[in-house]
Amino acid sequence: MSEMITADLVDLDLSAETKEAAARALAERMVTLGRVTDLEGFLADVAAREAQMPTGLDGGIGIPHCRSEHVTEPTLGFGRSAAGIDFGAPDGPADLIFLIAAPTGADDAHLTILSSLARQLMNAEFTSALRAVDDAAAAAALIRGDESPAAAASTAPEGTESTDGSKDSVAVSAAASADTATGTTTDTTADTGASGERPFRIVAVTSCPTGIAHTYMAAESLENAGREAGVEVVVETQGSAGFTRLDPAVIAAADGVIFAHDVPVRDKDRFAGKPTVDVGVKAGINKPAELITEVRGKAERGEVSAGSAPGTPVERSGESTEGYGTKLRKWLMSGVSYMVPFVAAGGLLIALGFAIGGYKINKAPSVMDHFMWLQADSWGALFFQIGVVSFGFLVPVLAGYIAYGMADRPGLVPGFVGGAISLTINAGFLGGLAAGLIAGGVVIGIQKVKIPASLRGIMPVVVIPLISAAIVGFLMFVVIGKPIASAQKGMTDWLNGLTGTNAVLLGALLGLMMCFDLGGPVNKVAYTFATAGIAVASPSDSAMKIMAAVMAAGMVPPLAMALATTVRGRLFTQTERENGKAAWVLGASFISEGAIPFAAADPLRVIPSAMVGGAVTGSLSMAFGATLRAPHGGIFVVPLIGNPFLYLIAIAAGVCVTTALVVVLKGMRKQAPEGTGAGVADTAIAAKVDSKEPVAA
Repeated sequence: MSEMITADLVDLDLSAETKEAAARALAERMVTLGRVTDLEGFLADVAAREAQMPTGLDGGIGIPHCRSEHVTEPTLGFGRSAAGIDFGAPDGPADLIFLIAAPTGADDAHLTILSSLARQLMNAEFTSALRAVDDAAAAAALIRGDESPAAAASTAPEGTESTDGSKDSVAVSAAASADTATGTTTDTTADTGASGERPFRIVAVTSCPTGIAHTYMAAESLENAGREAGVEVVVETQGSAGFTRLDPAVIAAADGVIFAHDVPVRDKDRFAGKPTVDVGVKAGINKPAELITEVRGKAERGEVSAGSAPGTPVERSGESTEGYGTKLRKWLMSGVSYMVPFVAAGGLLIALGFAIGGYKINKAPSVMDHFMWLQADSWGALFFQIGVVSFGFLVPVLAGYIAYGMADRPGLVPGFVGGAISLTINAGFLGGLAAGLIAGGVVIGIQKVKIPASLRGIMPVVVIPLISAAIVGFLMFVVIGKPIASAQKGMTDWLNGLTGTNAVLLGALLGLMMCFDLGGPVNKVAYTFATAGIAVASPSDSAMKIMAAVMAAGMVPPLAMALATTVRGRLFTQTERENGKAAWVLGASFISEGAIPFAAADPLRVIPSAMVGGAVTGSLSMAFGATLRAPHGGIFVVPLIGNPFLYLIAIAAGVCVTTALVVVLKGMRKQAPEGTGAGVADTAIAAKVDSKEPVAA
């Protein structure tokens, strides 16, 4: 840390009265040394960070910090105020003020040093030494680590005390040596050695918006508190100095979980099913002992967190044990999951535009030049043109987030660029898939190259985006773009030429896919295939028929389960009958996932039945020539459907077929001996109990 703070960056008699004045006084020293190029710009960045969350901490510490393009190299400024300055800490003003200035592209080595400093601020011996030191050079040496707190204290004038001794006891939950600043696990050997009893184990995750200070201070505070309480605490710091996932075995062995964060916890579902305390990062710094007590109490009462809703595929990827096929599915699903909201918003806006302005609304002039507040056509044109703009993002978003799923943030730039090029060369949906996979692969390859430490800071913001975008652009424009565009055109021409039996068979296939995994990857492939066809200002008639067939088939499973629980409720459990009531609304809204509870409980009967009904609906919809411009909405967009009456008949037919099959298959389960007088459901359950079979099987 020798280059990050010097005596010139230390002010032991800071006279500022406000946090803004304190930041300015320390920043001016940085400007003088050439560490900051634009004083006002840098202070604006500091103020913006302060507005997110006050940086005052219990124990008399203020730690304003930010990343800024106006910083040339990672720098620390330190000021000591006799009167104290209000940085928003609960216990009052701060007398120790650290201004941390980090460049936008600070490398991992510097960020690791900054995180170590943040941890040391939780050490009472360290802060006491800073309050006692009387020389700027000695203070800088202490902060750099060139001099230990004990040595600094021994050279202080006799009788020197902390400016506020009471705050030292508040700054940490238990005194810890500076040597623990880089550790992540508390040592409880002394606490457990005598009795041999295993200590209570906690895993924690800390993170803050900037990822420079609070993330690591919360980690240190929790570890110190755990040490004092005789509890094992292992912390995963999701900050700028790196993100290393906790060992799954450590998580599995944990008795409780603490989340101290101000930004989303990555891979949060790893911790599901355990007693959990979820708080802001400052709570992890200021009251770690209370958090540990709280999570222990939850464990004693048996309170565990529910399994979190599955995150996006990119948030669930990265396990080393996963095969390539599994990873590929997650990467593709990542792109689809981020694309779907654009599809829904854009498609419904376009459909609304047609509904209001008629089918010639796509020929309307720009609403920038011609918009009449009281004319329906103007509003129709407005909705249509907004929808077209939204649809313009589909392929770039698909490609960008496939690359994101593979390579995280560095994959976004080449992914979006490749997706945009795919639109430019008319490679469409297929081009977006290829661009996303290529972009992710290129970034992964670049990241494997060993880079000199001096260049690491500019890698994520300059080098990787530049090289990866250039490579992806070259491949899309010159090498693979034209063949993909030709394939896309061939597929479009084939779809446009589908008539009669071929169209009916395609509808049946899409219906089977929509009902196979009820919102899973196969379902999404069929849905994405359909939405890609209408993602243009003037979709073909065949594309709109495909969209209609896909949505109709997707509505069948939940509607059929709702009908089955209504007409033959005795075949279902009480919970399933309750789920059936909700399935009416979910099915009508085109949410295939409404049938998942039924499929999970009885997959061998429900899924085949749903697939047959979906195939019937898809084929009938195609045979009837129903069309749809909206990619979502269920029965609520019936006015936008071509041949709506026949379309509803197709859905009703599929629902009836699925309902009948489910009822028949469930009714064929082993019955109790005749003459018992029990109802169908009761005798089936009795038979299962007698045979030791699961009731729902």
